[in-house]
Order: sequence, then C-alpha cells, then structure tokens
Amino acid sequence: MSADSPIKTSRDNQGKKCIASRDFKPYQGLELEEEASITNIEEYVELLYEDIQEKIRGATLILQLARNPDNLEELIQNQTVLGALARVLREEWKQSVDLATTIVYVFFCFSSFSQFHVLVTHFKIGALCMNIIEHELKRYDLWQDELQKKKKAYEGSSENQNLKKEHERSFRKYQSLLIKQEQLLRVSLCLLLNLAEDTRTELKMRNKDIVHMLVKILDREDKELLLVVVSFLKKLSIFLENKNDMAEAFAVGKLAQLVPCEHHELLSTTLRLLLNLSFDTSLRSQMVQAGLIPQLSSLLADEGQRQLSMCILYHISMDDRFKSMFADTDCIPQLMKMLFDCGEEKIDVELISLCINLAANQSNAQVICEGAGLKMLMKRAIKLKDVLVMKIIRNLSQHNGPTKSLFLDHVGDLAAQISEGEAEEFVIECLGTLSNLTIADLDWALLLTEYHLVPYLKDRLKAGSAEDDLILEVVIMIGTVSMDDPCAALLAKSGIIPALIQLLNAKQEDDEFVCQIVYVFYQMVFHKATRDVIIKDTQAPAYLIDLMHDNNAEIRRVCDNTLDIIAEHDDDWGKKIQTEKFRWFNAQWLEMVEHRQMDDVGEPFLYDEDGEYIIGSTDILERPHLFYSADGIISADPAFNPEFYMDIQSGELEPCGYMRSADQIPAERPISVYGLHSDQHLFYNYTTASR
Repeated sequence: MSADSPIKTSRDNQGKKCIASRDFKPYQGLELEEEASITNIEEYVELLYEDIQEKIRGATLILQLARNPDNLEELIQNQTVLGALARVLREEWKQSVDLATTIVYVFFCFSSFSQFHVLVTHFKIGALCMNIIEHELKRYDLWQDELQKKKKAYEGSSENQNLKKEHERSFRKYQSLLIKQEQLLRVSLCLLLNLAEDTRTELKMRNKDIVHMLVKILDREDKELLLVVVSFLKKLSIFLENKNDMAEAFAVGKLAQLVPCEHHELLSTTLRLLLNLSFDTSLRSQMVQAGLIPQLSSLLADEGQRQLSMCILYHISMDDRFKSMFADTDCIPQLMKMLFDCGEEKIDVELISLCINLAANQSNAQVICEGAGLKMLMKRAIKLKDVLVMKIIRNLSQHNGPTKSLFLDHVGDLAAQISEGEAEEFVIECLGTLSNLTIADLDWALLLTEYHLVPYLKDRLKAGSAEDDLILEVVIMIGTVSMDDPCAALLAKSGIIPALIQLLNAKQEDDEFVCQIVYVFYQMVFHKATRDVIIKDTQAPAYLIDLMHDNNAEIRRVCDNTLDIIAEHDDDWGKKIQTEKFRWFNAQWLEMVEHRQMDDVGEPFLYDEDGEYIIGSTDILERPHLFYSADGIISADPAFNPEFYMDIQSGELEPCGYMRSADQIPAERPISVYGLHSDQHLFYNYTTASR
C-alpha cells in the first residue's frame, strides 16, 4: 500500500478493521507552519467562534492534535471541542470547503477507532457527511453544465477570443475547485466507510442512496478517491440489496474502465469488487458487454492479479453464451502454458476449473488441442492419474469435427486405464471420454477384445458392484459401442442384455439409469443379431411397453422410437404395442371427458374452439381431429376420414405411428435428467469467498 493512500488498515483495541488517519495527508493549503499543542486546546476552540479564516486555522490546529492517536482520549475529555466542531460543521459547511474538509477530517480521526463510533454518531456527523456528498455531487453537475455551455459558445464563434479566454479561465477555476471537492468527498467517504462497520448504520446509508452516489463518483479521475469509492462498494456488495442497486446503476461498465490500471491497489480492489458481483448472472452479462474478457485475460500475465482475474473469468465461463468469446483472446494459450508449467505439482483449483469449463466449447477445444495440446494433457493425466485434467480431456472429446479425430491416437491409452486396480473417479472420466468417441474409423470390437473390456463392463452392470456414477458410465459406454454391428453382436453373446434388464429392475426409480438403458436397447435393435436376441430371448419389449408412458419425456421418446422398430420386425409384439397405445389413449380420452362438466346440468360435454358443444352434434363425424389412430389422435387433416380409420382397424393399411426403417440414422443420445446430454458434463465447481 502506498504511503499516502487513504486506505490504511489498522486494528483498534477491539480488533475491528478501520481506516487509519496517520498517513491521510491533507491537500496543500490546510497545512500550517504553526505547531499545535494540547495545552492550548482552549485557545483553538475560541478560534471556532471567529470569522471563517480563523475558524479554518482553529480547526486545522485541532486536526494536528487529532491525527496523533495519543491525543484522542484527552480531546474527548474536553466536550467543548467536539461540540464546537460539530456545531460549526452543521451551520457553515456550505460556506467553506476548506473548513468542512478540516472538521470532517477531525471526526474521521475518531472514526478510525471503533470505540469512538458512538461519539461520532452522537453528533450526527454521518448524516452530515451524506448531505455534504449529495450537495457536492449536485455542484459538480452544475460545473459540468456551465463548462459545456461556455465551450459550445466559443466553439460556435471561434473568432471571438474573449469567449475562449473566458472558457479557459472557467476551466482553471473548475480544476482548482475540483481538487478541493474531491478531497472533501474522499475524507467524508472514509468516515462513512468506518461507520459502516455497524450494519445498522450501513442500512441507513443505503436508505439515503449511498450506492448510487458512489457509482456516480466512479466517473472521477482521482485515483485515491476512486480507491475509497471502490473499497466502499466492495464492502456494500456482499449484501443482495446493495448488489441490485449497483446493477441498476450500471456500476460494472464504470468499473471496467479501471481494468487494467497502473494504480496497483486500485486495480486489486476493483477486481475483488468485480469478483463479488460476478456471482450474479445478469452482472456477468454486463461484464462481457463491457469487454472485460480480453481485459481480464491480459492480467493473467500479472502474477499479483492472476488469481482474482482467473476467478472472475471462471464465473463468466459458467455461462454457455460466453464460452466462445474466450477463443478470440490470448486467455487459452496463457492458461495452457500455466497448466504445463506446473509440471508434476498440484494445479491451482481456479486454473483447472476454468480450463474444464472452457473445454466444453468447440471453438475453445480447437484452440486447446492446437499443436501438442491434447498430447500433453493425456500425458499428464495418465502419468499422474489426474482426475481433473481427465475432466478437461473428457470435455474436449464431446465435440464433433477435427478435434474428435485427434483422439484416435489415444483410445488405447484410455482403454488401458479401465481396470479393477484404478481409482473409480479416474475410470469414470476415462469411460466418459471413450463414450464420446463416436468415430466411424474406430474399431470398437477390436478395442474391447484387446483390452478385455467386455468382462469388466458386464461385471460393473451388477447393482451395488460399484458407485452409481461408475455403473451409469458403463451403461453409456455400452450404448456408444453398440452402434458398431460386430461390437453389438459381441456384447449380445456375452450376456450383457440380461444384465441390463436386471439393472433396469434394480434402478427403475432412477430416470437417468432407465433412460440410458433404454437407449442401449434402441441402439441394439438396429442390428439383426442383437435385435433377435432382444425380441425373442428377453422380456425387454415388455419393459419398454411399461415405460412407454413414463413421466419423463426423454424416456418416452427413446422408448417410442425403440418400440417402433420392434413392431416393424415382429408382428406379435407389434399387436401388443398397438393394443397398449389404444388402451392408453382411450383411458386419456375418457378421463378428459369426465372432467369437462357443464356448469348448469353437470353433464360431460366437449366444446370446440368457438365454445359450441360437440357431443350430440350431427357433424361430429366430420371432425377428423377426434379420431384415434394406432399412435393416438389423428392430426386434423381433411384427407383423413372414418373410412381411413376403419382401414387401419381392418389391417388394410399398415398401422401408422411406428413405421420406421431399421437402417435409418439412430436418434441422438437422450438428454439426461440434469438437462445435459449424457456426453456433456457439469462444470467443476470450487468454493471461493470474496469479502
């Protein structure tokens, strides 16, 4: 901290933090050659009853005494001193900025110690400072307006030199007044910041709109004043109401102008404030709009500001909308360098967390994998069994395009990690990475055979054989490799399908397990060998029929797609599926009818869009949207009529709703219950506290 900084943290006898006054130097003009003495205190008090200049002199001499903490107790004993100072400040603060600054400074010296806060509050100095700040901000606006008018006047008539000279004279006067005003604002805010140690006092300040005042002062250029303002905002930002006030005042846009900043302490305090604000989603959006991503990225090279910058960038990276913006900065190359510079040492949690988030975006993934990026990550992950680095690799593997093909060189290394002897957390990430590798050139059957993975996968399908997370990843892995015809046949011969059905029974209440197991069945019915096993040798279709009307939309979707293919290839199951669909929709129809009661007679009726009754109407058969089909209610197409419906019943037409070619492209992997595709992953979270 600089020697003349207003923010000097000290601890009083009670151990509470306050802003100290010893190095808070008054601006030039308040200093006197005369040296004050505590024995002459009565004379200094007498000066407070004279004219303005004598009052300033008397207050300045008292200030000299107050700046020495050893004199504070004795000054308190003389109640006349503080009473006279408070009276003069209350009555004449508008008459002289020098006088107001000096007296507020005296009370600021007392506010630096918590045990004197009651005394300062007794004289209502805090409320006076709030009034002073509000008044000075209004004066500043008037000065700005006057300067603008004079500037426009001489710019409109450039030949008139008198107008130009008048503007220059006004500008010099403005600069002189501004220096004094900013010193008054600075000492007043320091006093208020000390008093805000009491949350009840802080609440009173908020009720008087302190947040908007502080945000307004952020437009100033004085670095020491800005340091006090940002420090005050940082303290206020830990409360929700104050944070919302800052959002309304667009504080982030003004704070962004201070990043980067040559004033080291101001920059550090600004970053801490931004970190507090970055927990709010809307404020993170404001940070991105203000262009903070490249600015914060540039600070990663500064070791003193690196951690704060990284934490803010981490919070921004949590939002999918902003991940791609990192690819256009030098952020990722710097992060990768820091990652590799760690060697075999533990990586900082902020660094690894940010990398994990960024790897979830395709553009970022391409930047990460440039050169030997992926190779270096794989080398570290496998050598050190680093789970977090493996999470980065897993996120990289989920993206289609050139990035995914780079993994062909590493599938053997990944498969070799899937064994009984490895830690489950690490195996989970390796399985997840392999599950993402939907690459046409990858020979899954050879991979499973060479690394003896089939017995491992089958053993892990037993409920209770491992943690649920590992079992789920095994199911997802089986779903991925089942896309390959030889591999699907290999799995079917190994007895994995009955094991999946047993697991489905055990985990029938877990939507995630059910959804992924049904997806495995969906993949397997595309291949003749496994299709026959599922249809003829297991009760999988019966389970799928039971799940056809599950509450989970994803389970219903995958189930319907699977049953459509089964019905196409097996007539018996096709009839059962058709019957179940009729039964379900009939039950839904009856339930709907029963709940549509007439207000006057209480009888069930149906209404059309115009509010007219349908049941009992002579044209009910002309309403095709009321007819059933094998897949539910037929859409309102004029070409559909009762004869069409009868053709379906008689079998002259193939039952609609489940006809699908077995060689069509498989559906996407189902969305998990967490709202993500199963080959996407949650952010790696870390706990951080910024106060």
